Amino acid sequence: MIVKNVEKKEDNTLTFQVESDAAEFEAAVNAAYLKNKHSINIPGFRKGKAPRAVVEGMYGAEVFYQDAMDELAPKAFEQGVTENDVKFVGAPSIVDVNVTDDKTVAYTFSVTLYPEVTLGQYKGLSAERYPAEVDEDEIGYELEAARKRNSRKVDVEREAQMGDVANIDFDGYLNGERFDGGKAEAYDLELGSGSFVPGFEEQIVGMNIGDEKDIDITFPENYAPELAGKAVVFKIKLNNLSVNELPELDDEFAKDNGFDTLDEYKADVKADLEKRKTEQRDGEVRADLMHKAIENMTVAVPEVMVKEKAEEIIRNYARNFGVTDNSIPMDKLCEMLGLNEEAMKTSIMPAAEAQVKNDLLLEAIVAAEGFAPTEEETEEYIAKTAEKLGAKAEELKQYFGVDFIAEEQKKEMASNIIFDTAIITEAAPEEKAEEK
Repeated sequence: MIVKNVEKKEDNTLTFQVESDAAEFEAAVNAAYLKNKHSINIPGFRKGKAPRAVVEGMYGAEVFYQDAMDELAPKAFEQGVTENDVKFVGAPSIVDVNVTDDKTVAYTFSVTLYPEVTLGQYKGLSAERYPAEVDEDEIGYELEAARKRNSRKVDVEREAQMGDVANIDFDGYLNGERFDGGKAEAYDLELGSGSFVPGFEEQIVGMNIGDEKDIDITFPENYAPELAGKAVVFKIKLNNLSVNELPELDDEFAKDNGFDTLDEYKADVKADLEKRKTEQRDGEVRADLMHKAIENMTVAVPEVMVKEKAEEIIRNYARNFGVTDNSIPMDKLCEMLGLNEEAMKTSIMPAAEAQVKNDLLLEAIVAAEGFAPTEEETEEYIAKTAEKLGAKAEELKQYFGVDFIAEEQKKEMASNIIFDTAIITEAAPEEKAEEK
């Protein structure tokens, strides 16, 4: 095969022509005949026994051309890509294919080239880090959450109030007919939690145990289509009332949580909050620095890369709901997940473009810095990563492959060099308060 007419276009696409000779095409035509002959019926011959010349005489000399061209196309494309050292994104396209009179085949391919990145400043960037300070309100919030986790239910006999846990039976009717999902028995509902349709919980307030009541509700306009904006009636029975009794915040409570005194417990909560907030601040600084490094680089991101990344994001999101079939078309998958055109435009696509730019930046830094970890360094990286994830190193190798992990290691090295060389100043606490 001969590669010729290589042309790079302004839109960052590359076209090239690959021509196979007559012998290659003849071999492909014969292979197509051998592949298909068993299904060919020709009068006077047993099925599959008709000679090629007879088949071509009956159906035309070009009867096997399409199969032959389909067979040769991948080989032609591979040769063109290899000879030109082409790195491309997305699926290639065949712009033209032509069989000449002397039985040579010329394919014209078009590919979108992998984007070229021109790095700007990525070392010595400036960023501000807000203090990882923890105030008493935050400590109190954590302790209150712990009290709620350790609460116990205590039955009460009085009128229902906001904050009570009401055990109810309910049965919903639309135009006098039950509707799907509108019936339950012995359901615990915390009044004031906002778990149900607006107006539902408020109408239980004042009921006594054993009371039955009809509640009129109008569903919001943004509710499920079959009920949106509809007026319904719920028949309610109050079975039981209880309140969540919280333990006292004292030394005994601290002991129940593994500490000798409440002061020790508070100190541990504070230390944990400071650690989490420090990690959060580091994350904020890294994100800021990455954004600045991306802004400083020059790259034209092909649309196909953004679309592929968007699909990756959506399919990963779908896996959270147990949808792992990659054969599901994207439009159907988006419909299943409730992702409309607006969500794609304002959320998914911008996130995909940001991720693509992030990857391109790190890849360019890896190349510029010549990062090439040794096998021993990669093994150490795998071991540390496995420890963080609570997994075994061999499991990570088997699942991801060493080559993939090594590439991720290089990207982390690239990210670290941005962070490690940055000039970071501490922002004043009052500036953070103003930011909020």
